[in-house]
Amino acid sequence: MSIDEFDELKRKAKGSTQTQEISCATKIVVAMGTCGIAAGAREVMSAIVDEVSKRNLKDVSISQIGCIGMCEQEPIIQVIRPGQPKVTYGYVTPEIARTIIDQHVIGGRIFSDCVVSIE
Repeated sequence: MSIDEFDELKRKAKGSTQTQEISCATKIVVAMGTCGIAAGAREVMSAIVDEVSKRNLKDVSISQIGCIGMCEQEPIIQVIRPGQPKVTYGYVTPEIARTIIDQHVIGGRIFSDCVVSIE
């Protein structure tokens, strides 16, 4: 994925979630530090944006952060649902990201195979 393609993906994600940010029920945060990008975070972000869009999930926001200090676990995403602890997932692939959306974001069940921490 080129920088231009990533910027376009970012614009699409921002446009689809911008008005939902205040009242969204679930937040997905993708770690996009250099270590994450090198490990495949761009592809994971793309899969998340695609899956949220395909499923027309209006109550989900997607954002990015820099390195969170767990480089060996990259790519990393966090899922934050109201009334539940923040769950950090590691070694996330695009396929795993789709599973997390299905099981955790939609189904409310933590996908235990890739959990790094629960806060």
